[in-house]
Amino acid sequence: MNFDLNDIQKATRDTFKEFVDKRVVPKAQEIDEKKEFPAELFQEVADLGFFGMRYPEDVGGTNMDAVSYILAVIELSRGSLSLAMATTMQSLMATYFLYRLGDEEVLEHFKKALKGEEIGGICMTEPNAGSDLMNLQTKAKVFETGFELSGQKTWVTSAPVADFFTVLAKTDTTDGLSIFFVPTNLEGVIIGKNIDKLGVRGSVTCEVTFDSVRIPRNYLLGELGDGTKYLKEVLAEIRIMTAGLAVGVATAAFEDALKYSKEREQFGRSISKFQAVKMRLADMAVQLETARHYVFYAATLSDKNLPRMKEAMIAKLYASEAANAICDSASRVLASYGYATEYAQQRYLRDARFTLIGGGTSEILKINIGKELGL
Repeated sequence: MNFDLNDIQKATRDTFKEFVDKRVVPKAQEIDEKKEFPAELFQEVADLGFFGMRYPEDVGGTNMDAVSYILAVIELSRGSLSLAMATTMQSLMATYFLYRLGDEEVLEHFKKALKGEEIGGICMTEPNAGSDLMNLQTKAKVFETGFELSGQKTWVTSAPVADFFTVLAKTDTTDGLSIFFVPTNLEGVIIGKNIDKLGVRGSVTCEVTFDSVRIPRNYLLGELGDGTKYLKEVLAEIRIMTAGLAVGVATAAFEDALKYSKEREQFGRSISKFQAVKMRLADMAVQLETARHYVFYAATLSDKNLPRMKEAMIAKLYASEAANAICDSASRVLASYGYATEYAQQRYLRDARFTLIGGGTSEILKINIGKELGL
């Protein structure tokens, strides 16, 4: 798969590919089975500078382009979607609003997060509010000196190990959403039960309750009621990133299936010689190439600061659906071994399901793409 990458992009890809092959792939099965946060690898990813790739150098980042970032995302996901989930959360959703809207005190936490010294998460989804963010029930009472936060969030990535959260809530003075910085050591922050998931099991996920948590005025990120506006600023990047995650796990599934097809013999020859297997692998290659090219197209639009909301949704929609189809086809190439836990194909198949949800479900994306088309 050849793309017109510059030298920096090639070096980024090769650095993360080497890291994944040497450090992540050998531990991916263990991460999945233990269902524990991969702390050691998380820090190694921090040491590679991944968390700061999309931030300026004057705040501790490396100011890399979107294509380079997506190349790194794809490689991490190829190795372990659990690790990729935890690290992309740290590199984007958990830190963006701190960088964009935080004061000096909040920025100190941001800078520590870029080094892996602190871990962040974002609290958006609630038991009765997923895609419908305006139905959020978490409230922040406004006082002269600060706020009192109350409510419950769910599906919070990295919650059990987080040092801080970015929290979306409503206030009693405005109709819109507001964004707050909330350290997890504040009184009233309660980390709830772990959500036992089908896939990405090393990306630990929990419910979080805010029981009358008092936070100072400067922990409001941006202006009251402008949370939706700030979220839209980064939504396209979240979707392009999620598309990169999908391409990564699909790449792993395809490469494993292709390798297996050349090694597995039936009726005196490798199964790769059978027309049915050839056609299945060809279909997978077409889907993977198409997804990869479109994701890089969307990332290129980001680098040029061009409108990309529709393209980001198309990239995420196609890549996630293609990844699930590819992982399913790959497991069929392995037949019964695709069902065995000693092979990674069953993990790819389980992990890929996440990409259908994160960044917006396929159904929501189709509705919004329709709106972009004026329908």
